[in-house]
Amino acid sequence: MKAVVYSTQTFEKELLARANQKKHDITLISNPLNIDTACFAEGKDAVIVSPSDDLSASVIQKLADLGIKFINCRTFETQHIDKSAAKSAGLKVAQVISLIPEEIAQQIIENLDHWKSPKCAGKQYACKDAYHKKD
Repeated sequence: MKAVVYSTQTFEKELLARANQKKHDITLISNPLNIDTACFAEGKDAVIVSPSDDLSASVIQKLADLGIKFINCRTFETQHIDKSAAKSAGLKVAQVISLIPEEIAQQIIENLDHWKSPKCAGKQYACKDAYHKKD
């Protein structure tokens, strides 16, 4: 899976590289996600974001237009994501459930692994999906 990490902090680079083990093609950039930087997601399947990134309806639509299918938040916080716009655009949204940097990196990669798997149905218990709840 191809992904771009926005708002990358220096300490995250090594953690993500170790967790990824070269399974996914991940581009790390320090720029925050906004309407002007969404273009860096072109050709990717997923964006990996932080709570400081702009995930308003207009940015989400631009990501969808670029072919993004997945939004992976590096925290449990997803209030900054317009989940209604993401759902309307057909994007799956996931978050992590840890506060420990090493575990966050691992959960990000696990989310990418789940999405890459044909068995992933987009449910919270399978993909930590932020807007689908287990029935």
